[in-house]
Amino acid sequence: MLDIKLIRSNPEKVKAGAKKRCIDVDALVDDILKIDEERREVTGKVESMKAEQNAATKKIPVMKKAGEDTASLMAELKTLSEKIKESDAQLGELEEKQKTLLLSLPNMPDEDLLAGGKENNQPIRFYKEKPSFDFEPKNHVELCESLGMIDYQRGAKLAGAGSWVYRGMGARMEWALLNFFVSEHLNDGYELVLPPHMLNYECGYVAGQFPKFTDEVYWIQNPTSTDKKFMLPTAETALVNLHRDEVLTAEELPRKYIAYTPCYRREAGSYRSEERGMIRGHQFNKVEMVQYTTPEQSDDAFAELVGKAEKLVQKLGLHYRLSKLAAGDCSFSMARTYDIEVWIPSMEIYKEVSSASNARDYQARRGNVKFRGEDKKLQFVHTLNASGLATSRVIPAIVEQYQNADGSVTVPEVLRPFIGCEVIR
Repeated sequence: MLDIKLIRSNPEKVKAGAKKRCIDVDALVDDILKIDEERREVTGKVESMKAEQNAATKKIPVMKKAGEDTASLMAELKTLSEKIKESDAQLGELEEKQKTLLLSLPNMPDEDLLAGGKENNQPIRFYKEKPSFDFEPKNHVELCESLGMIDYQRGAKLAGAGSWVYRGMGARMEWALLNFFVSEHLNDGYELVLPPHMLNYECGYVAGQFPKFTDEVYWIQNPTSTDKKFMLPTAETALVNLHRDEVLTAEELPRKYIAYTPCYRREAGSYRSEERGMIRGHQFNKVEMVQYTTPEQSDDAFAELVGKAEKLVQKLGLHYRLSKLAAGDCSFSMARTYDIEVWIPSMEIYKEVSSASNARDYQARRGNVKFRGEDKKLQFVHTLNASGLATSRVIPAIVEQYQNADGSVTVPEVLRPFIGCEVIR
């Protein structure tokens, strides 16, 4: 949620920021300011009436002690009380309207981001050369099926399109990747969290996914009560709510967390060839990193998260590129995002395996997460997240980039202690 003070002081900046995202919020900002002005006017009247009410209330015992008649003053107080009640109700309606409109505003993109959509994303750097083969390479679907790693047909039988079953060495590679990722993060001092997979509405609200994107998650309704939860689309949704409505201290920051969870997405993409196999699915595994920081620590934390995600892909020996997203390709809640994209040889395209993002104080305002600095003043924290990593595109990249002429796949060296072999045949 954006700071109403920013909207009041510089509405044109807010409008321009949204335009960089290819979103027109001019009328929305104008409506927010109109309601805000009315709300402040009503607030002033209510405060004035309450001050008058308090002063009159204090007179009554004095008048009674002096033997004076208080009937007239009591009648005035009753009328005043009714006016205050009406104005409080009006104020509540205005505050709710303003909040609803504020929730419709996306985060402000950082100033250095290019305007526009993914066509304006900027590759920053590449790691290694694209793999080349002296034989006809196979795609990951063929490789995973021939090696008995992934069972796509039975996955579809069990859960429909966009689902698969890890089997044999495929299951072992998946587990090896997750163990490798978690081990690396623990070595870097991150705290491991295993959050619930079913979350309440507030979690989606704080993360910035609700109310705008409520149709993109799987909802679960308890048939015996009004209790309704949704399946987490990413562990970030849970982790940025850990300290909801809490006040931290500057000494506690940064807080660094990782979580392993399956992720559940209703939108699993299309049936285009570039999204075949495991490239997009309704359920996939991911290790997520989240940091809570002070505003001063925020940029360094972002660089750390990007570097950590890159290091994982580098240790796996995969060719990838790091891209800085244009404002319009950043998600609704994020001020900036860098994507790490691995090369899928059979498709001749890069696919994202990690997004590192900085929400600045946007999520913290929604979740009321603050810290008290050395000056004893309260400020909102900054929240950041990065995938570290999502596995459903890492395995296709590994089997395609590490494939051999005989149809086998060489196991990346860092995974061998976890998986127990050098080559999958």
